[in-house]
Amino acid sequence: MNPTLPVRGWRLAGLMLLSGAFAALSLPPVCALFVLPLGLLVLYRAAEDARSWKQAALCGFLFGMGFHIAGLYWLTNAILTRVHEFWWVVPFASPGVSLIIAPLVAVPAVLCRLVPAGWRRVLMFSGSWTLVDMGRVFLFSGFPWNPLGSDLEFPGVVGDAFIQPASLIGVDGITLFVVLGALTVFRSRRAASAVLIAAILWGGWGYWRLETVQPLDVVNPRAVLVQGNVSEDEIISHQSAIENFRRYLRLTSKGVQQARDDGSSRPVVVIWPESGFPGLLDEDELARQMIEQAASGAPSLIGSDREKDGHWFNSLEAVAPDGHIEAIYDKSRLVPFGEYQPWILPFNILPGVITPGPGLRTWTLPDIGSLGPMVCYEIIFSGSVTERHKRPHWLLTISNDAWYGNSAGPRQHLATGRMRAVEEGLPVVFANNTGISAVYDGRGHEVSRLGWGLADALVTDVPPPLKATLFSRWGRAIPASLAILFMLLAFIPRRGQRAERVVFVPKG
Repeated sequence: MNPTLPVRGWRLAGLMLLSGAFAALSLPPVCALFVLPLGLLVLYRAAEDARSWKQAALCGFLFGMGFHIAGLYWLTNAILTRVHEFWWVVPFASPGVSLIIAPLVAVPAVLCRLVPAGWRRVLMFSGSWTLVDMGRVFLFSGFPWNPLGSDLEFPGVVGDAFIQPASLIGVDGITLFVVLGALTVFRSRRAASAVLIAAILWGGWGYWRLETVQPLDVVNPRAVLVQGNVSEDEIISHQSAIENFRRYLRLTSKGVQQARDDGSSRPVVVIWPESGFPGLLDEDELARQMIEQAASGAPSLIGSDREKDGHWFNSLEAVAPDGHIEAIYDKSRLVPFGEYQPWILPFNILPGVITPGPGLRTWTLPDIGSLGPMVCYEIIFSGSVTERHKRPHWLLTISNDAWYGNSAGPRQHLATGRMRAVEEGLPVVFANNTGISAVYDGRGHEVSRLGWGLADALVTDVPPPLKATLFSRWGRAIPASLAILFMLLAFIPRRGQRAERVVFVPKG
């Protein structure tokens, strides 16, 4: 057994906060995975040493606060865009959101104490951490940001290989095994060797899949991703709206010409990001004609607000070559505290409220093909990015990450798209206003990218889809079942021994 922690009281509270913040360095874009076992070990040991379940819960809560404040520090940037109105919210942006989700970390810290120390306690902690982490989709409109499974999204082919098991068990299943490995690696030399061997086999299988999985015989279009790099201040105030619109038209014309210069027979589709059009596109026929003139007859997918019967929607609109709107997708998963105000706030901080759309759709449109459209936040929901029973050939998410500045936020957002590509076996096109815009194939391999803060057009072929993955068929039922299995196994007594009864010692 490892020794108990040598601190108590406020020193222990400080250690929990710092350990959580330290563990957050394992998240994208840093992906310093080696810090996670150290951080989780401190929490696990504190939960074991706690004098009561309440103290264990407090340790979990404080660890969660440190972890989420550090992982979500970039939320403050969104407030800074309207700092003249909400200056008083600045110190509470990241801590406020963390205060809501940090209590979930208290659950594994308490539940692991229900079983005897050793492997059963590790299994209980890993399974319960994963299960409650999956439960974040039920908080308000859902906030499953930064699951620990994303820690394996290293840059390049190493990360590509290590995230391939997401095609079987999803990011939540990866979370389960990441936590298990992190708590196991320090138990003994034999345990550390077992973790190392498991990691080699894990990565080896992933590399094998990268080399052997074959795409379907489907030709997707050539995409022109137009990244205008318009600041959030300009979008909110509509300053230079006409000039920004002209910039998007110039970049569209340039991108379409580039897309057709090599004589490819692929159809071309133009894509503008969320907030790309500075008005109400469905009510502006002249603007649609100007867009299609710049697109030289290519269909366009344009991010725009729209209003109907007094309700406002955050939409993606498909514009045909003749300027008429072929299809409209209204964002259905809204950002809590950003696009709608949860009941938890007794005061109003939003100038307007967005109405959610009816849900995911699959479009089948000329020269665009079979497309699953999404707007921004919706890409983060594992197992919920395609219309049920109508699998598309590619996924598109348009976004405006100008809110969060040149921080970890846009890069964490992009990482969710990479993971969704592996889970679903579908290429993901990520079109962003200020960057990062990128395209991933169905293995999560980055095909092309346009970096942060650039005004340009990214021209790239959308890769073909892969066969439907196991996860795309069964979804989150797979990682949830695995997590429950871990928890049930934790109650099985060791051979030849009766189950030990664990009694909580009252505080004091």
